[in-house]
Amino acid sequence: MDFGKLTDLIERGIPFNEVLGIKVCELREGHVRLRVPYRPDLLGDARRPALHGGVISSLVDVCGGFAVWTCCRLEDRIATIDLGVDYLRPAPDRDLYAEATVRLLGNRVGNAHVVIWSDGAPDKHVAVGRAVYNIRRGK
Repeated sequence: MDFGKLTDLIERGIPFNEVLGIKVCELREGHVRLRVPYRPDLLGDARRPALHGGVISSLVDVCGGFAVWTCCRLEDRIATIDLGVDYLRPAPDRDLYAEATVRLLGNRVGNAHVVIWSDGAPDKHVAVGRAVYNIRRGK
């Protein structure tokens, strides 16, 4: 796997990831850590203030999917089959981090576990997620 190309795909190759501002912190086989820099337009409830749940669930999906992809080839394709997110506490108005670990990898299906936390509080998870991905092998 060419992790440089995969990093470029995560940060610049998927338009929605660019909208969220997703940045790669760490990328290795079976493991991905990503960051979404805080911006006021990512708030879901400005009265708290708390980041929108859609930002969190999107980060779970992106991080888990690319963790599975690190175990594949660049020409393979990954698609989400199932995604579950448990929201544990509001995500404050700070950078958001996600870390995914591949739990199971088959020839056609991969499973990842993801934890989400806010900057400065890596032990206080704001969400946990699990996702299953279809792997379509490239030629």
